[in-house]
Amino acid sequence: MQVSVRDNNVEQALRALKKKLQREGVFREMKLKQHFEKPSVKKAREQAEAIRRARKLARKKAQREGML
Repeated sequence: MQVSVRDNNVEQALRALKKKLQREGVFREMKLKQHFEKPSVKKAREQAEAIRRARKLARKKAQREGML
């Protein structure tokens, strides 16, 4: 990952880097890897996330179709 610093504006470059890392999910992954997660807990968490994503997608789809 690469961020360019323009006009010696390091703060702006840092903000851009943080935004990119956030979008990639690096912070979330680091937080999850701080402690060991049992496989059964990991599986349950991933399934819950998948359900959440599916519900969100269905909600957005219904909202889009309702507006059309």
